[in-house]
Amino acid sequence: MDAQQVFTLGQQGLYMMLMVSAPILLVVLGVGLLVSIFQAATQIHEATLSFVPKIVAAVAVLAIAGPWMLTTLVEFLQRSLQSIPTVVG
Repeated sequence: MDAQQVFTLGQQGLYMMLMVSAPILLVVLGVGLLVSIFQAATQIHEATLSFVPKIVAAVAVLAIAGPWMLTTLVEFLQRSLQSIPTVVG
């Protein structure tokens, strides 16, 4: 295994991590922005008001996109494990 293969595998892993985590991060970021705008407009500064909607949104995204995320990760892991004999030998 040369350095180029190591860098390619690392790049693919980072891209996969970014692609799988993006839906949850983007939705939670959007919900957090909406809640903070609401808190600034109403001057209600309750910690649970910002925490609970983010958790609900994250669970909803996991319920909707979870199967896709799991399938994507499993396929990446299978490709990585199946490429071991060609990389080593």
